[in-house]
Amino acid sequence: MAMQISFIGLGVMGYPMAGHLAGLKEVQVRVWNRSSDKSRRWLEEYPGSLAESPAEAAAGADLIITCVGADPDLAALYLGPDGIMAHAPAGALLVDHTTASAQMARNLAEEAQRRQLQWLDAPVSGGQQGAQKGQLTIMCGGEKTAFERARPVLDVYARAINHLGAAGAGQLTKCVNQIAVAGVLQGLAEGLHFAEEAGLNREAVLQVISQGAAQSWQMDNRSATMLAEQYEHGFAVDWMRKDLAICLQEARSNGAALPATALIDQFYGDVQGIGGGRWDTSSLLERLRRNRKKP
Repeated sequence: MAMQISFIGLGVMGYPMAGHLAGLKEVQVRVWNRSSDKSRRWLEEYPGSLAESPAEAAAGADLIITCVGADPDLAALYLGPDGIMAHAPAGALLVDHTTASAQMARNLAEEAQRRQLQWLDAPVSGGQQGAQKGQLTIMCGGEKTAFERARPVLDVYARAINHLGAAGAGQLTKCVNQIAVAGVLQGLAEGLHFAEEAGLNREAVLQVISQGAAQSWQMDNRSATMLAEQYEHGFAVDWMRKDLAICLQEARSNGAALPATALIDQFYGDVQGIGGGRWDTSSLLERLRRNRKKP
């Protein structure tokens, strides 16, 4: 009997992720998106079916995967009389790819357990390109049995997938990821800005430093577009600020000191202020260019 998978949230990440699932054998995929036009477009491209509501998507599903915006979206989607948990059959596995707070993940895990459901918070890293290529990194929190059950399915769009601990551990690990990414991007932006102001051949500089300790994924994949002032290639500033707000809130709770992260969050606020909310996160360089001061 075919596994019934429902995928909820067909944004820039969810759309291709659900597409990968549609290619699996002995799997039937049902999709729901807040904008029904996107669901219909997905069905024109991939085999599957369309649910008319989250409740209909949950009914009869073995595995329900969500990929939406933030904590309020998850609360609306999962809880309440018309939510996923009220309509998912006992024993169903719930996997959430949203980047949300660890507390929200824990709350939903507790509610899932109360309803005899399994829960996995499983935020991802790798951006739209990673989703399209099936090369995402997935960070999972929840019961190990839920992780082992989900892994064969999630592997279809994962480059790496790891179990990090109890519910919420996936979201906390995503915080670590975003803290590190923000720091690397600010360092890369400052380095490229310095090279420009020093009158160096920027491409030659990148060629040599990318072979040493400064090398990073961001340098390899974003430096050329940063130099070309092209900021339409990845994770949006608006979403990064949402994620960094989660990181900073978690830090206030656990006592971690994040001075650089707090400062870079303000820099991203500056980018929003110049109309770059939908630019990708490498646009920190544009902020430096616009604030340029000659000695």
